[in-house]
Amino acid sequence: MTTSLAHTDAYARSVEAHVLGNEATADGAAVLLDATVFYPGGGGQPSDSGWLRTDGGDAWRVTGARKAGDEVWHLLEEGAVPPAVGTVVTAEIDWDRRHALMRTHSALHVLCGVIWRDWSASVTGGNMEPLAGRMDFEFETMHADLVAEIERRVNVEIAADREIRVAVLPRDEAFAIPDLIRTKINLLPEGITEVRTIEIVGLDLQADGGTHVARTSEIGRVQVTGYESKGRINKRIRIAVEDA
Repeated sequence: MTTSLAHTDAYARSVEAHVLGNEATADGAAVLLDATVFYPGGGGQPSDSGWLRTDGGDAWRVTGARKAGDEVWHLLEEGAVPPAVGTVVTAEIDWDRRHALMRTHSALHVLCGVIWRDWSASVTGGNMEPLAGRMDFEFETMHADLVAEIERRVNVEIAADREIRVAVLPRDEAFAIPDLIRTKINLLPEGITEVRTIEIVGLDLQADGGTHVARTSEIGRVQVTGYESKGRINKRIRIAVEDA
């Protein structure tokens, strides 16, 4: 089992850990740690990259991470010889990339919250990369004036400096919250006993497993860079996240 700090503290940049295992993969080696700050990807948010280091000066570039049950495996760059089982390493994320993803993920939640509050449109899909993302909604029609108004309202909410809270709730308590699942299809696995939620205080509350900034003002501002139809009632909005 890997203790995953990203789940509880998105601002943790490094942690000391022990190597529990290593294995060969098609693209290189993978390393299992007993603790990590690496987010393994999910919910449209890519996994982190970064480094494993030892006090002796050895270092390995981590190109990504993946979750397998309660374990988080760290993918090393091609050709790397992994550290031996039992080695003590410091797992360190590429903070600039992570923080950009946190800003982007939180911006998408503000977008989702505004559209749900003001237009009652469900989410049908989404994806992101650092400082850019897209989200699909159940809109029958979309036009330039509507998109401009969405952008304006999103930036009003960002500038309001709303607190963003993370909580882990018992399943029954979580599912008693109205509209907790904003996606058209419930993507939460069957049989889970706890649900992690992200609340933008005064705007939005939904189930989510990713990393977020602490307040909306940390996002900066959002620019809608495009929109398109992906079906009769499926419209896509693309955004860029910029400094305020």
